[in-house]
Amino acid sequence: MKKIVSFMMAALMLCGAVFAKPAKNAVKVGVAMPTKSLQRWNQDGSNMKKELEKAGYKVDLQYANNDIALQTQQIENMITKGNQILVIASIDGSALKGVLDTAKKAGIQVIAYDRLIMNSDAVTYYATFDNYKVGTLQGDYLVDKLNLKNRSKADPAYIEFFTGSPDDNNINFFFGGAMDVLKPYLDNGALVCRSGQTSKAQCATQNWSTEKAQARMEALIASQKYGPTGTKLDAVYSSNDSCAQGITNALVAAGYTAANFPIVTGQDCDKPSVKNMIAGTQAMSVFKDTRTLAAQVVKMVDAIAKGSVPPINDRQTYDNGTGVIPSFLCEPVFGDKSNYKKLLIDSGYYKEADLQ
Repeated sequence: MKKIVSFMMAALMLCGAVFAKPAKNAVKVGVAMPTKSLQRWNQDGSNMKKELEKAGYKVDLQYANNDIALQTQQIENMITKGNQILVIASIDGSALKGVLDTAKKAGIQVIAYDRLIMNSDAVTYYATFDNYKVGTLQGDYLVDKLNLKNRSKADPAYIEFFTGSPDDNNINFFFGGAMDVLKPYLDNGALVCRSGQTSKAQCATQNWSTEKAQARMEALIASQKYGPTGTKLDAVYSSNDSCAQGITNALVAAGYTAANFPIVTGQDCDKPSVKNMIAGTQAMSVFKDTRTLAAQVVKMVDAIAKGSVPPINDRQTYDNGTGVIPSFLCEPVFGDKSNYKKLLIDSGYYKEADLQ
Protein backbone atom coordinates (compact mmCIF):
# COMPACT_ATOMS: atom_id res chain seq x y z
CA MET A 1 0.00 0.00 0.00
CA LYS A 2 2.87 2.33 0.95
CA LYS A 3 4.47 1.57 -2.41
CA ILE A 4 1.24 2.48 -4.23
CA VAL A 5 0.92 5.76 -2.28
CA SER A 6 4.56 6.56 -2.90
CA PHE A 7 4.09 5.81 -6.58
CA MET A 8 0.97 8.03 -6.75
CA MET A 9 2.75 10.86 -4.95
CA ALA A 10 5.71 10.57 -7.31
CA ALA A 11 3.33 10.59 -10.28
CA LEU A 12 1.57 13.67 -8.94
CA MET A 13 4.92 15.41 -8.38
CA LEU A 14 5.93 14.53 -11.91
CA CYS A 15 2.64 15.89 -13.25
CA GLY A 16 3.17 19.01 -11.18
CA ALA A 17 6.59 19.45 -12.78
CA VAL A 18 5.08 18.92 -16.20
CA PHE A 19 2.21 21.35 -15.59
CA ALA A 20 4.42 23.97 -13.91
CA LYS A 21 6.23 24.71 -17.15
CA PRO A 22 3.19 25.89 -19.13
CA ALA A 23 2.41 28.32 -16.30
CA LYS A 24 4.75 30.54 -18.26
CA ASN A 25 1.93 30.72 -20.80
CA ALA A 26 0.13 32.94 -18.32
CA VAL A 27 2.87 35.58 -18.71
CA LYS A 28 1.78 38.16 -21.26
CA VAL A 29 4.37 40.22 -23.12
CA GLY A 30 3.42 43.43 -24.90
CA VAL A 31 5.64 44.29 -27.88
CA ALA A 32 5.32 47.86 -29.20
CA MET A 33 6.97 48.56 -32.56
CA PRO A 34 7.09 52.03 -34.18
CA THR A 35 5.92 51.36 -37.73
CA LYS A 36 5.37 48.85 -40.50
CA SER A 37 6.63 51.31 -43.11
CA LEU A 38 10.26 50.24 -42.65
CA GLN A 39 11.20 46.66 -43.43
CA ARG A 40 13.42 46.25 -40.41
CA TRP A 41 10.61 46.87 -37.89
CA ASN A 42 8.43 44.26 -39.61
CA GLN A 43 11.27 41.78 -39.23
CA ASP A 44 11.99 42.80 -35.64
CA GLY A 45 8.34 42.44 -34.68
CA SER A 46 7.75 39.11 -36.41
CA ASN A 47 11.02 37.63 -35.10
CA MET A 48 10.20 38.77 -31.59
CA LYS A 49 6.68 37.34 -31.67
CA LYS A 50 7.85 34.04 -33.11
CA GLU A 51 10.68 33.59 -30.59
CA LEU A 52 8.59 34.62 -27.57
CA GLU A 53 5.70 32.33 -28.54
CA LYS A 54 8.15 29.50 -29.14
CA ALA A 55 9.39 30.08 -25.58
CA GLY A 56 5.82 29.81 -24.27
CA TYR A 57 4.72 33.41 -23.80
CA LYS A 58 1.53 35.13 -24.93
CA VAL A 59 2.43 38.07 -27.16
CA ASP A 60 0.53 41.28 -27.92
CA LEU A 61 2.37 42.81 -30.91
CA GLN A 62 1.35 46.31 -32.00
CA TYR A 63 2.65 48.72 -34.68
CA ALA A 64 2.00 52.45 -34.29
CA ASN A 65 2.45 53.85 -37.81
CA ASN A 66 5.01 56.39 -36.48
CA ASP A 67 2.17 58.02 -34.52
CA ILE A 68 3.33 58.88 -30.98
CA ALA A 69 -0.23 59.26 -29.63
CA LEU A 70 -1.17 55.87 -31.10
CA GLN A 71 1.87 54.16 -29.58
CA THR A 72 1.05 55.68 -26.19
CA GLN A 73 -2.54 54.41 -26.49
CA GLN A 74 -1.32 50.94 -27.50
CA ILE A 75 0.96 50.76 -24.45
CA GLU A 76 -1.90 51.95 -22.21
CA ASN A 77 -4.02 49.11 -23.61
CA MET A 78 -1.22 46.62 -22.99
CA ILE A 79 -1.11 47.73 -19.35
CA THR A 80 -4.90 47.48 -19.02
CA LYS A 81 -4.93 44.02 -20.61
CA GLY A 82 -2.50 42.71 -18.00
CA ASN A 83 0.77 42.37 -19.89
CA GLN A 84 3.43 41.79 -17.23
CA ILE A 85 6.45 42.68 -19.40
CA LEU A 86 6.68 45.36 -22.08
CA VAL A 87 9.21 45.43 -24.94
CA ILE A 88 9.12 48.87 -26.56
CA ALA A 89 10.82 50.25 -29.66
CA SER A 90 9.79 53.87 -29.22
CA ILE A 91 8.88 56.34 -31.95
CA ASP A 92 10.05 59.26 -29.83
CA GLY A 93 12.31 58.18 -26.99
CA SER A 94 11.30 61.17 -24.84
CA ALA A 95 7.51 60.96 -25.26
CA LEU A 96 6.58 57.93 -23.15
CA LYS A 97 7.33 59.01 -19.57
CA GLY A 98 3.67 59.39 -18.54
CA VAL A 99 2.45 56.02 -19.74
CA LEU A 100 5.56 54.29 -18.39
CA ASP A 101 4.97 55.84 -14.97
CA THR A 102 1.65 53.97 -15.06
CA ALA A 103 3.47 50.77 -16.06
CA LYS A 104 5.90 51.15 -13.16
CA LYS A 105 3.06 51.65 -10.65
CA ALA A 106 1.52 48.43 -11.99
CA GLY A 107 4.79 46.58 -11.38
CA ILE A 108 5.42 46.02 -15.09
CA GLN A 109 9.01 45.54 -16.22
CA VAL A 110 10.04 47.50 -19.34
CA ILE A 111 12.70 46.56 -21.87
CA ALA A 112 13.64 49.35 -24.27
CA TYR A 113 14.22 47.73 -27.65
CA ASP A 114 16.95 49.12 -29.93
CA ARG A 115 15.93 52.74 -29.20
CA LEU A 116 16.60 53.94 -25.67
CA ILE A 117 13.56 55.45 -23.92
CA MET A 118 14.68 58.69 -22.31
CA ASN A 119 13.89 60.38 -18.97
CA SER A 120 11.92 57.49 -17.52
CA ASP A 121 12.96 55.49 -14.45
CA ALA A 122 10.42 52.84 -15.49
CA VAL A 123 12.91 51.45 -18.04
CA THR A 124 14.40 48.34 -16.48
CA TYR A 125 16.69 47.10 -19.25
CA TYR A 126 17.85 47.99 -22.75
CA ALA A 127 18.49 45.57 -25.62
CA THR A 128 20.23 46.84 -28.73
CA PHE A 129 23.26 46.53 -30.93
CA ASP A 130 26.55 48.25 -30.23
CA ASN A 131 25.39 51.48 -31.87
CA TYR A 132 28.69 53.30 -31.47
CA LYS A 133 30.37 50.42 -33.31
CA VAL A 134 27.78 50.80 -36.11
CA GLY A 135 29.12 54.31 -36.64
CA THR A 136 32.77 53.31 -36.43
CA LEU A 137 32.21 50.48 -38.94
CA GLN A 138 30.74 53.02 -41.37
CA GLY A 139 33.56 55.48 -40.70
CA ASP A 140 36.29 52.86 -41.06
CA TYR A 141 34.76 51.70 -44.35
CA LEU A 142 34.96 55.24 -45.71
CA VAL A 143 38.55 55.67 -44.51
CA ASP A 144 39.49 52.49 -46.34
CA LYS A 145 37.56 53.01 -49.59
CA LEU A 146 38.50 56.70 -49.88
CA ASN A 147 42.14 55.92 -49.04
CA LEU A 148 42.08 58.75 -46.51
CA LYS A 149 45.27 57.68 -44.74
CA ASN A 150 47.21 58.43 -47.90
CA ARG A 151 45.41 61.66 -48.83
CA SER A 152 46.22 65.23 -47.91
CA LYS A 153 44.82 68.74 -48.28
CA ALA A 154 46.36 68.76 -51.77
CA ASP A 155 44.30 65.71 -52.82
CA PRO A 156 41.17 65.54 -50.66
CA ALA A 157 38.08 63.36 -50.91
CA TYR A 158 34.68 65.13 -50.92
CA ILE A 159 31.75 64.02 -48.75
CA GLU A 160 28.30 65.02 -47.46
CA PHE A 161 26.68 63.75 -44.25
CA PHE A 162 23.21 62.41 -43.34
CA THR A 163 22.01 60.99 -40.05
CA GLY A 164 18.59 60.09 -38.70
CA SER A 165 15.77 61.42 -36.58
CA PRO A 166 16.77 63.88 -33.83
CA ASP A 167 14.27 62.24 -31.43
CA ASP A 168 16.13 58.91 -31.73
CA ASN A 169 18.90 58.71 -29.11
CA ASN A 170 20.75 56.21 -31.32
CA ILE A 171 21.88 58.89 -33.75
CA ASN A 172 24.22 60.18 -31.03
CA PHE A 173 26.04 56.85 -31.27
CA PHE A 174 25.75 56.18 -35.03
CA PHE A 175 26.79 59.69 -36.05
CA GLY A 176 29.14 60.12 -33.10
CA GLY A 177 31.01 56.90 -33.87
CA ALA A 178 31.38 57.76 -37.54
CA MET A 179 32.51 61.33 -36.84
CA ASP A 180 35.05 60.15 -34.25
CA VAL A 181 36.65 58.17 -37.06
CA LEU A 182 36.32 60.83 -39.77
CA LYS A 183 36.93 64.09 -37.88
CA PRO A 184 40.76 63.84 -37.95
CA TYR A 185 40.58 63.73 -41.75
CA LEU A 186 38.16 66.66 -41.85
CA ASP A 187 40.54 68.55 -39.56
CA ASN A 188 43.66 67.89 -41.67
CA GLY A 189 41.91 68.60 -44.97
CA ALA A 190 42.12 65.08 -46.41
CA LEU A 191 38.31 64.99 -46.29
CA VAL A 192 36.16 67.98 -47.29
CA CYS A 193 32.43 68.63 -46.85
CA ARG A 194 31.69 71.36 -49.40
CA SER A 195 28.34 72.33 -47.84
CA GLY A 196 29.91 72.69 -44.39
CA GLN A 197 26.96 70.74 -42.95
CA THR A 198 28.75 68.47 -40.48
CA SER A 199 26.84 68.91 -37.21
CA LYS A 200 24.25 66.41 -36.03
CA ALA A 201 21.50 69.05 -36.24
CA GLN A 202 22.43 70.01 -39.80
CA CYS A 203 22.55 66.38 -40.94
CA ALA A 204 19.43 65.08 -39.14
CA THR A 205 16.57 63.47 -41.08
CA GLN A 206 13.19 63.55 -39.30
CA ASN A 207 11.64 60.07 -38.91
CA TRP A 208 14.54 58.62 -40.93
CA SER A 209 12.44 59.58 -43.95
CA THR A 210 13.57 58.43 -47.40
CA GLU A 211 11.67 61.34 -48.95
CA LYS A 212 13.25 63.95 -46.65
CA ALA A 213 16.74 62.52 -47.28
CA GLN A 214 16.11 62.62 -51.02
CA ALA A 215 14.90 66.23 -50.86
CA ARG A 216 17.96 67.32 -48.89
CA MET A 217 20.33 65.47 -51.25
CA GLU A 218 18.62 67.12 -54.21
CA ALA A 219 19.13 70.52 -52.54
CA LEU A 220 22.82 69.74 -51.97
CA ILE A 221 23.25 68.64 -55.59
CA ALA A 222 21.70 71.91 -56.73
CA SER A 223 23.61 74.19 -54.34
CA GLN A 224 27.00 72.50 -54.74
CA LYS A 225 26.53 71.61 -58.44
CA TYR A 226 27.38 67.95 -57.81
CA GLY A 227 27.23 65.62 -60.79
CA PRO A 228 29.28 63.13 -62.80
CA THR A 229 30.52 66.01 -64.98
CA GLY A 230 30.12 68.67 -62.29
CA THR A 231 31.61 69.25 -58.85
CA LYS A 232 33.34 66.20 -57.46
CA LEU A 233 31.52 64.13 -54.82
CA ASP A 234 33.29 60.99 -53.60
CA ALA A 235 31.00 59.82 -50.79
CA VAL A 236 27.82 60.40 -48.84
CA TYR A 237 27.75 59.22 -45.25
CA SER A 238 24.29 57.91 -44.34
CA SER A 239 23.49 56.49 -40.90
CA ASN A 240 20.89 54.04 -42.23
CA ASP A 241 19.31 52.48 -45.31
CA SER A 242 16.06 54.44 -45.47
CA CYS A 243 18.08 57.66 -45.75
CA ALA A 244 20.56 55.99 -48.12
CA GLN A 245 17.73 55.04 -50.48
CA GLY A 246 16.64 58.68 -50.73
CA ILE A 247 20.24 59.75 -51.32
CA THR A 248 20.62 57.11 -54.04
CA ASN A 249 17.41 58.24 -55.74
CA ALA A 250 18.71 61.81 -55.89
CA LEU A 251 22.15 60.77 -57.17
CA VAL A 252 20.67 58.54 -59.88
CA ALA A 253 18.43 61.41 -60.99
CA ALA A 254 21.55 63.62 -61.17
CA GLY A 255 23.07 61.23 -63.69
CA TYR A 256 25.39 59.09 -61.59
CA THR A 257 25.75 55.42 -62.60
CA ALA A 258 27.42 52.41 -61.03
CA ALA A 259 30.60 53.34 -62.91
CA ASN A 260 30.99 56.68 -61.10
CA PHE A 261 28.66 56.45 -58.11
CA PRO A 262 29.77 58.09 -54.83
CA ILE A 263 30.32 55.72 -51.90
CA VAL A 264 27.04 55.64 -49.92
CA THR A 265 26.92 53.99 -46.49
CA GLY A 266 23.88 52.56 -44.71
CA GLN A 267 22.56 50.35 -41.95
CA ASP A 268 20.01 47.51 -41.62
CA CYS A 269 20.64 45.67 -44.92
CA ASP A 270 17.08 46.38 -46.05
CA LYS A 271 16.19 44.57 -49.26
CA PRO A 272 16.10 47.73 -51.45
CA SER A 273 19.53 48.74 -50.16
CA VAL A 274 21.01 45.29 -50.71
CA LYS A 275 19.66 45.42 -54.27
CA ASN A 276 21.34 48.82 -54.61
CA MET A 277 24.60 47.34 -53.33
CA ILE A 278 24.40 44.61 -55.96
CA ALA A 279 23.64 47.25 -58.60
CA GLY A 280 26.52 49.47 -57.45
CA THR A 281 24.43 52.39 -56.20
CA GLN A 282 25.07 51.86 -52.47
CA ALA A 283 28.45 50.72 -51.22
CA MET A 284 27.72 49.12 -47.85
CA SER A 285 25.24 48.61 -45.06
CA VAL A 286 25.79 47.60 -41.45
CA PHE A 287 23.97 44.33 -40.75
CA LYS A 288 22.16 43.98 -37.44
CA ASP A 289 20.64 40.51 -37.42
CA THR A 290 17.21 40.95 -35.88
CA ARG A 291 17.12 37.22 -35.11
CA THR A 292 20.07 37.72 -32.75
CA LEU A 293 18.43 40.65 -30.99
CA ALA A 294 15.07 38.88 -30.75
CA ALA A 295 16.74 35.81 -29.23
CA GLN A 296 18.51 38.02 -26.70
CA VAL A 297 15.25 39.74 -25.71
CA VAL A 298 13.64 36.34 -25.17
CA LYS A 299 16.47 35.50 -22.73
CA MET A 300 15.86 38.79 -20.93
CA VAL A 301 12.10 38.22 -20.77
CA ASP A 302 12.67 34.67 -19.55
CA ALA A 303 14.95 35.85 -16.75
CA ILE A 304 12.49 38.57 -15.68
CA ALA A 305 9.61 36.06 -15.68
CA LYS A 306 11.65 33.75 -13.44
CA GLY A 307 12.60 36.55 -11.08
CA SER A 308 16.29 36.51 -11.97
CA VAL A 309 18.67 39.05 -13.53
CA PRO A 310 18.83 39.01 -17.34
CA PRO A 311 22.14 38.65 -19.17
CA ILE A 312 23.79 42.10 -19.33
CA ASN A 313 27.11 43.09 -20.93
CA ASP A 314 27.07 46.89 -20.55
CA ARG A 315 26.45 48.92 -17.41
CA GLN A 316 28.07 52.23 -18.32
CA THR A 317 27.13 53.46 -21.81
CA TYR A 318 23.40 54.20 -21.93
CA ASP A 319 22.20 56.88 -19.50
CA ASN A 320 18.58 57.80 -20.22
CA GLY A 321 18.57 60.85 -17.97
CA THR A 322 17.51 58.95 -14.85
CA GLY A 323 20.66 56.84 -14.64
CA VAL A 324 22.52 54.21 -16.61
CA ILE A 325 20.24 51.48 -17.94
CA PRO A 326 21.65 47.92 -17.75
CA SER A 327 22.01 46.84 -21.38
CA PHE A 328 22.85 43.98 -23.67
CA LEU A 329 24.68 45.04 -26.82
CA CYS A 330 24.75 42.67 -29.79
CA GLU A 331 27.56 42.86 -32.35
CA PRO A 332 26.95 44.48 -35.75
CA VAL A 333 28.94 43.65 -38.90
CA PHE A 334 29.18 45.34 -42.29
CA GLY A 335 27.95 43.94 -45.57
CA ASP A 336 28.84 44.96 -49.11
CA LYS A 337 28.87 43.46 -52.59
CA SER A 338 31.80 41.20 -51.69
CA ASN A 339 30.18 39.40 -48.74
CA TYR A 340 26.40 39.89 -48.88
CA LYS A 341 25.73 36.32 -50.09
CA LYS A 342 27.51 34.73 -47.15
CA LEU A 343 26.14 37.26 -44.68
CA LEU A 344 22.51 37.38 -45.79
CA ILE A 345 21.66 34.44 -48.04
CA ASP A 346 23.80 31.61 -46.68
CA SER A 347 22.70 32.55 -43.15
CA GLY A 348 19.04 32.20 -44.16
CA TYR A 349 18.20 35.84 -43.43
CA TYR A 350 17.05 36.32 -47.04
CA LYS A 351 16.38 34.05 -49.98
CA GLU A 352 18.24 34.79 -53.19
CA ALA A 353 14.88 35.51 -54.86
CA ASP A 354 14.29 38.32 -52.31
CA LEU A 355 17.17 40.28 -53.81
CA GLN A 356 16.33 39.94 -57.50
